[in-house]
Amino acid sequence: MTVQALYDFSPLVRMLCVGLLLALGPLTWIWYQQRRATPLRRIRALTLLTLFLTFDLLLFGAFTRLTDSGLGCPDWPGCYGQASPLAAHGAIAAAQSAMPSGPVTHDKAWIEMIHRYLATSVGVLMVVLAVAAWLGRRRQSVQAGASVWWPTLTLLWVCLQGAFGALTVTMKLFPAIVTLHLLGGMVLLALLCVQVVRLAQLDGAAPPVALASPLRRLLWLSFALLALQVALGGWVSTNYAVLACTDFPMCQGSWWPLMDFRQGFELWRELGLTHSGATIGFAALTAIHYAHRLLALLVLASLGLLAWRLGSVPALRRPARWLAGLTALQLATGLSNVLFDWPLLVAVLHTGGAAALVLVMSWTLAASRRA
Repeated sequence: MTVQALYDFSPLVRMLCVGLLLALGPLTWIWYQQRRATPLRRIRALTLLTLFLTFDLLLFGAFTRLTDSGLGCPDWPGCYGQASPLAAHGAIAAAQSAMPSGPVTHDKAWIEMIHRYLATSVGVLMVVLAVAAWLGRRRQSVQAGASVWWPTLTLLWVCLQGAFGALTVTMKLFPAIVTLHLLGGMVLLALLCVQVVRLAQLDGAAPPVALASPLRRLLWLSFALLALQVALGGWVSTNYAVLACTDFPMCQGSWWPLMDFRQGFELWRELGLTHSGATIGFAALTAIHYAHRLLALLVLASLGLLAWRLGSVPALRRPARWLAGLTALQLATGLSNVLFDWPLLVAVLHTGGAAALVLVMSWTLAASRRA
């Protein structure tokens, strides 16, 4: 019996070539659409497109996780040492025959590898952004004030995100690693969003909005609560604790069901096991679910108040409406996950709603300043 190496870098060059080919599409489109624009506007347009594709990648990553395709190819960066599931057809077929309902099937392998192809192409775009920023600074072709450090930090972060993606596979969906991988994607969205806003400000398209100190503090507090809730949501999903409570507003017919918070929030452990190797108890899964539900009440109140307060600022009425609408969407999809047995489309929408909230909050923070 042959043992498959967890890390096989032999297909890495072919993977990079696939990512480069995929990235040529958006790069060519931006070059054509912005051929008469200033260098600053070209970089702004490319940053905005990269932000859009990163959001799509995060949604596809949620789809990959929710379809249990994270181990569709059990090695990294290729699939059984190959750059595509086509070349690994025999190995995948053998694994699927041995365990038809297991983690490795042809469909799951394609989902996992498409996610890796898309991630590689987005990484190529971030390399282009960083290189363009540094070349623009050297040639002084970009308007003074455009920072090279934001795209550089984004490039470094996407490299770290790739490392977490590799560990997600090689550590067999280790809950802490999968949750960090989700949070890393959210940070990428925030970094790109800040760059889009700042480039627009440099171009004179969106001057900063002055906010009173109390409203600015509420904005930061709401963002911190949202970040904590996203982390808790990732912990719920990666531990498959969504269906620990299938009723609402109570859980298991009780306002305070049996819960084991110590075991549920033991962070460094394998999936489904405690640190000592024992099977994690249902009370621990209930604690994970209920903690997310309780914090949701505070987050909903905070975001609702923030949307109402921002609505009084004329320049921020549109993000205020987006904030209110997305908060309502999160409430609806969260309840639907519980009451309708965690449907795939709703679960992906719930992740997408969280990512959209991160974008709106990041945009509002970057577009405003303390009065």
